[in-house]
Amino acid sequence: MDDILKRRSIRRFVDRDVSAEAVTKILKAAMAAPSAGNQQPWQFIVVRDPASRKKVSECSAYAHSAAEAPVAIVVCGDLSREKHQGYWMQDCAAAVENMLIEVTSQGLGAVWLGVFPRQDRVDYLRKYFNLPENIVPFAVIPVGYPAQELPPADRYDENRVHYERW
Repeated sequence: MDDILKRRSIRRFVDRDVSAEAVTKILKAAMAAPSAGNQQPWQFIVVRDPASRKKVSECSAYAHSAAEAPVAIVVCGDLSREKHQGYWMQDCAAAVENMLIEVTSQGLGAVWLGVFPRQDRVDYLRKYFNLPENIVPFAVIPVGYPAQELPPADRYDENRVHYERW
């Protein structure tokens, strides 16, 4: 529970590399996520090159942190792996959340930059990475060592909990 509450959206990073081992653990966490019918409809693009991260950061006015982080991971849905049509989005969201929790457990920081369903962002990344038609960019996750420290966030609100009926 501690890593869940400590997980915060980190948009500023110090100039320090993230090891290949750390990235592999983050990707293992992603791929451990549940998925509909175990379809695992995800693909990942690990972006370390500064020029490429800069281009990725231009997919949205809110994506500047992708250029600042030492690594950005583009999470994509692979429609060719769908057994249950339309669930790839939920599956990829579960993978992203697992990534964010693993990032926190490693003392790193990250932010979830939404791509899908914004067609302009999808088209931009699809074109930049020359993605096949069956691959849909879902999110960009910049990862690095935080340049900011945010307190844990306990957002529990009992007014949003309903038992048995509304």
